[in-house]
Amino acid sequence: MIPATEAFKNCTICPRNCGVDREKEKGFCKTGIKLKVASAFAHFGEEPVLTGIYGSGTIFFSGCNLGCVFCQNYDISHLCEGEEITVEELTEIMLYLQANRCHNINLVTPTHQIPLIVPAILKAKEKGLSVPIVYNCGGYEKVETLKELEGIVDIYMPDIKTFNRNFATKYLKAPDYPEVVKDAVLEMFRQVGNLEIGSDGTAKRGVLIRHLVMPGYTGDSIEILNCIKDTMGKGAYVNVMDQYFPAYRASEFPEIARRITEEEFLTVYNHAKKLGLRLAVE
Repeated sequence: MIPATEAFKNCTICPRNCGVDREKEKGFCKTGIKLKVASAFAHFGEEPVLTGIYGSGTIFFSGCNLGCVFCQNYDISHLCEGEEITVEELTEIMLYLQANRCHNINLVTPTHQIPLIVPAILKAKEKGLSVPIVYNCGGYEKVETLKELEGIVDIYMPDIKTFNRNFATKYLKAPDYPEVVKDAVLEMFRQVGNLEIGSDGTAKRGVLIRHLVMPGYTGDSIEILNCIKDTMGKGAYVNVMDQYFPAYRASEFPEIARRITEEEFLTVYNHAKKLGLRLAVE
């Protein structure tokens, strides 16, 4: 991994390729050269294979490389609320979560801070960190950066948002998202394969894909599920999610300013079952 001082000098960590000197200005992600964390705790609202009995050791990083107008964590991702911490402090947070019996360390939106997160992980491992590292992201990842994480990340958890270019442009501010996410997930799959679950019922290694069903876009969802099946097989582990609500700026877009219907969700969910995919919630 390129040292943070060098990586942030002309930042091209993510597909945005902002090229800014983050010591002097902030890129699309709204963060500079210091780690910024909003919260860290044992999370019981994640997939059962992550939370287990004692929870997922979740660390929410401030900022984001996507511009989702419907973001449910917009105060953290868009408004960048949080506290600046050191690499050493992040190391201690990870060790604290493990000491409290969390089943994993769950890094939420880590992409833009990864040159600082990796040293913290390595230091924590030197001090006895042994639980799986979860890379919980929006799928807008650079393959070159992901390759630097091989052997460090145990579980990749991308949220595949869309394969529709118009959707990506209008709602994510990332026109190239469909192409980028396809390549990114293939690289994740190459590194760790499909999800492996231990005897205690918690995930140990592999890819866990999330997909949030959006109002009016069931056709897009079905295309995504078909691609997952074609590229990763029936062993692919998927969470088809129904919890969309018009958060943040979604009310400005009438077509997505509503919850999904039961029919929309079941259309997608039943298609996933028909494909034979492993579902996180059945």
